[in-house]
Amino acid sequence: MKLGVFTVLFSEKSLDEMLDHVKASGLDAVEIGTGGYPGNAHCNLEELLESKEKRKQYKQEFDSRGLAISAFSCHGNPLSPDKQFAEESHQTFVKTVKLASLLDVPVVNAFSGTPGDSDNAAYPNWPVTPWPTDYSDLLRWQWDQKLIPYWKEQGKLAEEHGVKIGLELHAGFLVHTPYTMLKLREATSDAIGANLDPSHLWWQGIDPVAAIKILGREDAIHHFHAKDTYIDQDNVNMYGLTDMQDYSEVKTRAWSFRSVGYGHSLQDWSRMISALRTYGYDYVVSIEHEDPIMSIEEGFRKAVKNLKSVNIEEAPADMWWA
Repeated sequence: MKLGVFTVLFSEKSLDEMLDHVKASGLDAVEIGTGGYPGNAHCNLEELLESKEKRKQYKQEFDSRGLAISAFSCHGNPLSPDKQFAEESHQTFVKTVKLASLLDVPVVNAFSGTPGDSDNAAYPNWPVTPWPTDYSDLLRWQWDQKLIPYWKEQGKLAEEHGVKIGLELHAGFLVHTPYTMLKLREATSDAIGANLDPSHLWWQGIDPVAAIKILGREDAIHHFHAKDTYIDQDNVNMYGLTDMQDYSEVKTRAWSFRSVGYGHSLQDWSRMISALRTYGYDYVVSIEHEDPIMSIEEGFRKAVKNLKSVNIEEAPADMWWA
């Protein structure tokens, strides 16, 4: 597998500066934000879609450094009751798929989205309990009337353009577990799979190795994020895992995102890397940095160092001993 980085953490750098920094850090790939929540600091969608020459120049920046683009990422909420934001998220997604196809980028990462509780809602509504049955009825309506129809259409778009969709399993959105991922995939398209981020699994109580096995058996892992989570059990006892405190409240939060190796052991990470290889994922492990007590540079350096120590790069040998 190759190591890469989600370059939104270097949004203050120019494209050249960012790529030089990534190359000097010994990585092989970059994941580029094209809009939505990640922003588009290193990718002007409109300009690149309009000009073949601009696309050629853009791709040369990566090729000349021996760096691959592992994915374009445009996380937003295309199902939002905020119609303007929903349309912006949708248009950014569509344009990103088209650009990915033109530049031979195999994966577009996104969120599944969350609608409101009706067509007249003002805010998204994320049901997390089956009772009172109002919540079950709402969830069924969201899936049948909003989520499945939307992603059926986008699955066809991805198929037509030879691109895979990596939906990040993220709380607050309807696809947030292996089950919901596979449920949507079955109802829509095999082009839809997971951008699997273990940091969002740990705090939900899901073992990432088990999730890799579940999704890997279905060839449903399209991309992988490397980000850790620290669970503070004392604070879990107070606030529960659905802690709504600001991420800056590290002392009292039930859980916090951490750089790789600072929430779980490197043995845990080596098990995930081994599970990815075992269950057919041999693509990019993309570092994401959202550690509240480390600088960007230190968190990035430590993630690179720790992942290099556990990553499996080479193809397996013949079983000469058997």
